[in-house]
Amino acid sequence: MVHATNTGTLGAEPDFDPRLPQRRRKALIVRTLFFLATVFGLLVLMILMIDVVAKGFSWLDWGFVSNFPSRHPEEAGIKSAIVGSLWMMGLTALFAVPVSVGAAVYLTEYARHGWFYNLIQLNISNLAGVPSVLYGILGLGLFVRFMALERSILAGALTMTLLIMPILIISAQEALKAVPQGIRESAYALGATRSQVIWSHLLPMATPGIMTGIILSLSRAVGETAPLIMIGALTFIAFLPETVMDPFTVLPIQIFNWTSRPQAEFQEIAAAAIVVLMIFLFLMNLSAISLRNHFERNRPY
Repeated sequence: MVHATNTGTLGAEPDFDPRLPQRRRKALIVRTLFFLATVFGLLVLMILMIDVVAKGFSWLDWGFVSNFPSRHPEEAGIKSAIVGSLWMMGLTALFAVPVSVGAAVYLTEYARHGWFYNLIQLNISNLAGVPSVLYGILGLGLFVRFMALERSILAGALTMTLLIMPILIISAQEALKAVPQGIRESAYALGATRSQVIWSHLLPMATPGIMTGIILSLSRAVGETAPLIMIGALTFIAFLPETVMDPFTVLPIQIFNWTSRPQAEFQEIAAAAIVVLMIFLFLMNLSAISLRNHFERNRPY
């Protein structure tokens, strides 16, 4: 006896799978758990932000931004910390971005794939996950002591450069790899050199992705405290740095100093400084996102 079957028959309905309802229920449960986890994280973040704003809002005025730190809470400000943070971010971006993008271009477009290439990629990936305090120890030994840069802005910026370079390299590599291979081949077919392809095609097309990596890495650097404490950044400074060799402080260290004091007033001005730091991060990210969108709209392809 020949049994008819619709398996493999063109146009026939697929066989009924009795486990399909079970899989759908499991998918619904997992999706619900993920949604609840996301909502829980957002609620905790919102509660913390509301608490910080409620504590520090009354201290936010122009005097708080324009005054130097003081041992008297009513006279304390964050002027030196803001200027130090601007110095730190500017120098870090100046050192880290060109070197990291250049390394990503070389590894993606020039380097031969082999055991040495794999070793470099493995080390870059590992360095991206190293705790920031270890970079502070490295900066203390290399820049502060060996190179005798002391507790200067330059030593802090170089330490932060080491911290964010692995993230920048990886994000730039991924942005370059996302450019279709046909773009390269078409340019080579028309007689363009490799450097011409990189400058006129690959980098303009990869710029939005590279800008995303810059946003993420600088946002991490501006909120780091442990590396700068390790290299000896000051917690109290009542003057503005004028050169890269001057001592400095930054907003996270100023916040750390105030939160370590037992007086309730210092806890409140620390909350106000946290609000300023969040605004600083928001404006920095907004400007970087605007630049990324500008390059994305005006890229050649």
